[in-house]
Amino acid sequence: MLDVKAIKEAVGELDEDAVAALLKEFIESKPSGEDAQAVVAACQQGMEIVGDKFNTGEYFVGDLIFAGELLSSCIDTLKPLIGGETGGDKGTIVLGTVEGDIHDIGKDIFLSMSEATGFTVVDLGIDKPPNAFVEAVSNYKPQIVGFSGVLTLSIDAMKRTVEALKAEGLRDSVKIIIGGNAVNEESCKYIGADAWSKNAAEAAKICGEWV
Repeated sequence: MLDVKAIKEAVGELDEDAVAALLKEFIESKPSGEDAQAVVAACQQGMEIVGDKFNTGEYFVGDLIFAGELLSSCIDTLKPLIGGETGGDKGTIVLGTVEGDIHDIGKDIFLSMSEATGFTVVDLGIDKPPNAFVEAVSNYKPQIVGFSGVLTLSIDAMKRTVEALKAEGLRDSVKIIIGGNAVNEESCKYIGADAWSKNAAEAAKICGEWV
């Protein structure tokens, strides 16, 4: 059985070569599906190290993007050992940049990290009006809805979207998290969201804790 601490630390250090070598050794040992699940969990825990290093300024946005890609690669490598499933499907997130805002870097990092840690993410894209979120929540029945916005005007767009969900009787069925440079504790209360973050790694962690 692979040393799960070693793979966790290798992911946290973004050491692609070490991760590849450890996974190769693990696969050659003909592990059980249960063992593979444990390694998936360890890889996901490595993302917490990444998030901590981003918070302290050791890692940057590019590192977060790479971390999400590295974790997705790990999970793809291990899927054949566990019947094509990660066994960690946490639920569904509907995600989009709200109306009037076309920024997507933070949204895309959050998307990558959330998928890698077990969520199915429905990405609506950028500049999406309230009715787009209402339609997606109605169709996909997610546990979580994520709004992204960098511009100040996105705050009111987020509030309008929450009001639209309320009007359709959908607000209470989901948790809402908001992200982007424009958000803070005050705007979170104003919008009526459940949580906020300017850090994609932290936001993904919050979502994981909700489910």
